Amino acid sequence: MGDDLGDEWWEHGRESDSAEVDGEAEKGKNKNKSIKGKPNVANNAKKRKKLTEKTVPAKKKKNEKASNIPKQKNERETSTKSPRTRKRKKKTITDVLAASDPKPGCPADLQNLLTRYFSDKRSVIEQEELKLQDSCFLACNDLTHTLSSYLKHICPKWAKVQRQHTEKRSVVLLIVCSSALRALELIKQLTTFKGEAKAVKLFAKHIKIEEQVKLLQKGVVHIGVGTPCRISALIHQDGLDLQALRFLVLDWNWRDKKCRRMMDIPEIKLDVFKLLESCILDRCKADKVKIGLF
Repeated sequence: MGDDLGDEWWEHGRESDSAEVDGEAEKGKNKNKSIKGKPNVANNAKKRKKLTEKTVPAKKKKNEKASNIPKQKNERETSTKSPRTRKRKKKTITDVLAASDPKPGCPADLQNLLTRYFSDKRSVIEQEELKLQDSCFLACNDLTHTLSSYLKHICPKWAKVQRQHTEKRSVVLLIVCSSALRALELIKQLTTFKGEAKAVKLFAKHIKIEEQVKLLQKGVVHIGVGTPCRISALIHQDGLDLQALRFLVLDWNWRDKKCRRMMDIPEIKLDVFKLLESCILDRCKADKVKIGLF
């Protein structure tokens, strides 16, 4: 049987084994080649990761900057708001008057206001000439009188004075107040004092100046109650004559809803000074008119 086989069998086995070994080696080389290619892919991936890591923080920085902008605005807003809350409120006239106790007016108060008003308008010598003596003033209200009781106190012989007055376009008693509503209140309070005397409204609300001039020319009027602005206008238009005037009463102590007196309102105070300057002060010096502070 050994002769039939021909070639030696062990030689064939070696060749087959070597072929198998060579095939496996080639496979191993191919595998190694593929394995060697893999590190390149991994390196590229790592590079991409590095790039993305570099770019991502840049985006975060932009976001951080954007987020920081409103914070700065908020800090500015808080910085601007903080001093406003620290500012103290200024006291108004109403606060000062509400906190202070009411004091009755006196001639010295009117004299001080007059000197302040004329300080920048007239010389020192002219200011001294405008000063009023104590004899030019009537007794002042001590905050216990009503209007009727006060007028009875300063003019006890009113019935006789009323009968003697016969001139038109003129009044014997002139009451100066701050508003039309206050004038109406004062006219109501005159009922127990005036008797048969006639009182007229001298303010601008709902009444034309022409109507008031006609009313003063029509008959005898004893008492006039009104605002200083309208009274001055009537005097300048010859609608009101002060030849028969004997008593001028200023509604000095009354306070409105804001606790302001008549002389605490700048517009009213200016009108009062203009009225006094135009015709009242000269007649007071001539001892024809006396001033009372109610």
